[in-house]
Amino acid sequence: MPTSLHENICNEGLFSKIFKKHYQSLHAYLYYKFGDYLNPEDKAQEAFTKLWQNCGKVKPEKAKSYLFTIGNNMMLNEVKHHKVVLQHRQIKPKSHTNENPEFLMQEQEYLQKLQRAIANLTESERTAFLMNRIEGKRHKEIAEILGISSKAVEKRIYRALSKLREEIHEL
Repeated sequence: MPTSLHENICNEGLFSKIFKKHYQSLHAYLYYKFGDYLNPEDKAQEAFTKLWQNCGKVKPEKAKSYLFTIGNNMMLNEVKHHKVVLQHRQIKPKSHTNENPEFLMQEQEYLQKLQRAIANLTESERTAFLMNRIEGKRHKEIAEILGISSKAVEKRIYRALSKLREEIHEL
């Protein structure tokens, strides 16, 4: 007859024994694995709360495994949550914006003009200009890559800027 009593964790006496037997080891496991920052004591208590809520579904011999799995999963969920929070903290919202529809249209038109003007440059001018302005390379680096002198690079960039100014009238 005593075996039927042990089949049900919903018995307060049995649940209390399981709590006393496994609480400290569950807390220590969570603390050692995840540290104190994620509050392992709360997660251990929540694991026992979930065990109590599902007491009819969990057999006493599986209680320890259930508790450790639930506790570990809660800590992993907390870690994921902290990662998401950190990612959102890194994204800084704009403090102000000038983006009315007219501004957006002008910006789009300007970008199209700039792209057309860059496309109209000769290949040598475009290459030197983009390596300098987009990639941030210095004249000497560009010269080494292209196999020309630094003076030739300066000349190509100067010609590219002059052509862009003429074509766009705003640079």
